[in-house]
Amino acid sequence: MDSVTDAIRGALAALPQDASAGLCVALSGGLDSSVLLHALARLRPAAGLRAVYIDHGLHPQAARWGEHCAALCAGLGVAFSSRQVTVQPAGEGMEAAARQARYQALLAGLRPGEMLLTAHHRDDQVETLLLNLLRGSGPAGLAGIASDGWRGEARLLRPLLALPRTALREYARAAGINWIEDPANIDPRLDRNFLRLQLLPLLGSRWPAAAGSMARSAQLCAEAAQLLEDLAAGDARRVSRRGRVQVALLAQLAEPRQRNLLRYLCRRETGSTPPQRRLRAGLAQLLQAGADRRPLLAWPGGELRRFRGSLYIQPPLAPVAPLAGELPVRAGARLDCGSIGRISLARTGSGGLAPRRVGALLTVRLRRGGERLRPAGESHHRELKKLLQERGVVPWMRDRIPLLYADGELVAVAGLWIAHEYVAVAGEPGLRVRWDQHPPIE
Repeated sequence: MDSVTDAIRGALAALPQDASAGLCVALSGGLDSSVLLHALARLRPAAGLRAVYIDHGLHPQAARWGEHCAALCAGLGVAFSSRQVTVQPAGEGMEAAARQARYQALLAGLRPGEMLLTAHHRDDQVETLLLNLLRGSGPAGLAGIASDGWRGEARLLRPLLALPRTALREYARAAGINWIEDPANIDPRLDRNFLRLQLLPLLGSRWPAAAGSMARSAQLCAEAAQLLEDLAAGDARRVSRRGRVQVALLAQLAEPRQRNLLRYLCRRETGSTPPQRRLRAGLAQLLQAGADRRPLLAWPGGELRRFRGSLYIQPPLAPVAPLAGELPVRAGARLDCGSIGRISLARTGSGGLAPRRVGALLTVRLRRGGERLRPAGESHHRELKKLLQERGVVPWMRDRIPLLYADGELVAVAGLWIAHEYVAVAGEPGLRVRWDQHPPIE
């Protein structure tokens, strides 16, 4: 029992003084999380400790498992709650979808300043390393599970990560803990179970220290991944201008550094990275395409585009539904334009749309081609296409800008231009057109 207690005590002692004020344990009722909760309840006052059970609705005994967790917490004097989630796989498989739904629910339910603790151990780490190795992962993937980290603003702690599962089983037997055995954990059709039940015992029979060695490799990969992250952060500062990667500066880096930098930026901007093969091929196109070309590197989680010597990294552009909305001409009026943002009107002290000239209602729609406008302060009408080009609006957003019409006449282009004929004169009340919550246009 001492190894479990010492591991948890050491993990908590390494935290900043106020970081362990509130602890929330992800409790499944299985061996690992039951041991973690039991040891924590012995080490610290229960007032700062609680447990949450997530019911995925995937097993007929899930409700009974929740009752078991509630009874365990009651016996330890620990506050308990249960949450139900809906698991909807989107191509990643049921196990991955359940894990994502579970973390989303756990993190969303954390209280201010509270930390989430999970009971991952060394065997989990080894399984994760092998799975990522078989997927062709680099150092970040081979680093496996972090013992201490962040998900957004929430801090995660895995105090048992250095211990083998045998240490947790010994603790449970010594403490008289009853736990749940999920039948899914012995289904050999699942990759993780195949590793746990067949491959790892075989490796251990030939190399008894294999699990410990692989765990050390994961630690070394974590250090390498952090060095690559630091290198990418420095490169990003050198090759970026106003948040955009400059193609000419990027081209001066060696190819491995180019790819390292773009993976870093893609993770930062979209939370995902393009597959390695696609990144290699797409990067060559992004760097070598002619100035008149508009190369695109797209993957399910994001896209990388080039325009005027800069690279733009962003989430995938959502499809645009046909837009034919109406906007009352009054301060505070709003129109939701879906994936391209929101149009609203606000009072302004000077300029803006003149209500007496545009009437009581504006029609909002997208470009159809051939639009012309005389911007306020200019002497003649110009093609909207030319105005957008001169302003530097990125090509992929030029057909996604809401246009405002009064009686069939173009009176404003989102928040960019107002037609000269419809601008409020000095002393006349005006309405400023706002366009927000839209993807970047420059």
